[in-house]
Amino acid sequence: MQVEPASIPDVKILRPKRHGDPRGFFSETWSRRTFEAAGIVAEWVQDNHAASAERGVVRGLHCQIGPAAQTKLVRVTRGSIFDVAVDLRRGSPTYGRHATAILSADAWNQIFVPKGFAHGYCTLEPETEVVYKVDAYYAPEHDRGVFWNDPALGIPWPIAPEAALLSEKDRGLPRFADLPALFP
Repeated sequence: MQVEPASIPDVKILRPKRHGDPRGFFSETWSRRTFEAAGIVAEWVQDNHAASAERGVVRGLHCQIGPAAQTKLVRVTRGSIFDVAVDLRRGSPTYGRHATAILSADAWNQIFVPKGFAHGYCTLEPETEVVYKVDAYYAPEHDRGVFWNDPALGIPWPIAPEAALLSEKDRGLPRFADLPALFP
């Protein structure tokens, strides 16, 4: 497995090996031993799978706080996404900055997003499927986020705001300037 730091070093881009033959392929997408050797430690408790029918579906920017804060390992099994992690750790030198990556089933890459980051993505093609591991269970009372297209974040989203397909929840997320200290 190839592991590289993203533009924010705590966020990692991973490229698992694919072993193919005429039947298809085999890939080890997570191994505790391999990840720990790369300095990535997490105790996964839940796998999530999201399917988006259209290009331009935006999910995020989401996080969980307190005892339910989540580390994520995200990959695409069908299609492609523009993936974003925003540092919300107040004491961090990269507070308010973002790291982005294009994840796709063809590239077979993954992104590791540690606790203290808001995470989201935009689908780049129809019928995209995203699978991700988390190290804390979903807890609605700890669910928070920041508005996906806040100009203060400067994220170069690949879609015009009027074309983005958002949930009502994501339309109502606060601006970055209005966030309390979620991760002091």
